Amino acid sequence: MDKIIRATAAEGFVKMAVVDARGAVERARTIHACSPTAAAALGRTLCAASLLGDAMKEEKGSLTIRINGGGPIGSVVAVSDSSGNVRGYVENPQLHLPLRGDGKLDVGGAVGRDGMLTVSRDLGLKEPYIGSTALVSGEIAEDLTAYLTESEQVPSACALGVLVDTDRSVKAAGGFIVQLMPGADEALIAKLEDNIFMMDQLTTILDEDGAEMVFKQVLKGLEYHLVSEKEIEYRCYCSRERVEEAIRSIGPEELESIIAEGKDVSVSCQFCDKVYSFTPDELRALRQE
Repeated sequence: MDKIIRATAAEGFVKMAVVDARGAVERARTIHACSPTAAAALGRTLCAASLLGDAMKEEKGSLTIRINGGGPIGSVVAVSDSSGNVRGYVENPQLHLPLRGDGKLDVGGAVGRDGMLTVSRDLGLKEPYIGSTALVSGEIAEDLTAYLTESEQVPSACALGVLVDTDRSVKAAGGFIVQLMPGADEALIAKLEDNIFMMDQLTTILDEDGAEMVFKQVLKGLEYHLVSEKEIEYRCYCSRERVEEAIRSIGPEELESIIAEGKDVSVSCQFCDKVYSFTPDELRALRQE
């Protein structure tokens, strides 16, 4: 069961959220036939979007993270609703690089760091709120930490991880964000830094002990309280109606050219594995509309 758990510690000066998203990341890997490197890049971004999206107060809001560092994997995109349900894609899902010297997947090499991490919040207003920051490493967690600190002025620590099994399936995936509220003293900051430095590898904790153990290790020595827990999933909001709207938007001349070919047209959703087919007669009806 994928879930997001939130907690507060140190009399409210610390807020922390943990996402366990193995199922959602495995669903994304399957849909897009991702290589291990691509699965890790997309999975980390999905976990980040889920954590930020779930923190939105707007009931029908959505949040999009787009990362493009100039690397061979291309753009990585993840979208979350305000409940933490996610969907996403990576531009070159079959790209795979050799492991790094330490035996880990080379996500930073695939993503690159000559580019930006952009976060767009759709709050239901005319224009979305957009913030961005230059990539630090392309490893995504460090880049998200920089974004939160620079663009949102919130001292934060972030970890994201995806563990890919020998059969290429996702064995564990998740992440956490710890944020300090105004007034937190230096001793508290040092305590958290030490705990994070000494903690076990995130994906190992999630795989062997579960999300609750992440809190115990990061907030070790601090009194904390769990304040919420909710299930999340990989959820796409595509529909035939939305595809029809997209077809209408391409313009009458181009639509007429497609109809003139006299063939059925299939449209695939970029986020999921659904395919929507339209006959020439159905396309003519859309043109008339």
